[in-house]
Amino acid sequence: MKGQRIGYVRVSTFDQNVDRQLDGQSLDRIFTDKASGKDINRPELDAMLAFAREGDTVVVHSMDRLARNLDDLRKLVQSLTKRGVRIEFVKESLAFSGEDSPMANLMLSVMGAFAEFERALIRERQREGIAVARQRGAYRGRKRSLSDEIVAELHRRVDDGERKAVIARDLGISRETLYQYLRAAT
Repeated sequence: MKGQRIGYVRVSTFDQNVDRQLDGQSLDRIFTDKASGKDINRPELDAMLAFAREGDTVVVHSMDRLARNLDDLRKLVQSLTKRGVRIEFVKESLAFSGEDSPMANLMLSVMGAFAEFERALIRERQREGIAVARQRGAYRGRKRSLSDEIVAELHRRVDDGERKAVIARDLGISRETLYQYLRAAT
């Protein structure tokens, strides 16, 4: 029995286009996550892993779309291939079936390591760019989530001895954000 061809797509933000990743691939079903690669909560990845059966082929645009790092990549590929599921990476032109040669396993490790390295470089450039923008005064960080009036109410409630967790929950912010507002006032 011929298995299904299952696509897995991941984009980092909700406004990114998911269509280009597996464009031109003939697929029976596609699972799409809209989450950062570092996010461990990827429900569509979990659904795809539960859905895939022996004889199926999972098609992913590139290794960095599937895994957060090299260890995660190896675990996912091994988990699928042990169950008889083949996995193809379109960008890298690599496929793994569980009956792979030592050279194929080396390629998985090398290509996965390059993807992890590339992600680290992107983060480093991003931090450097933010630092330069801050020096110019062009980067101010995220906009405040509370107005001045609400911040005054927050301070009043804290001064009245109300529990900070309750105040944070009422205002729809995390406790850490509440503490940041309190620190900014001192």
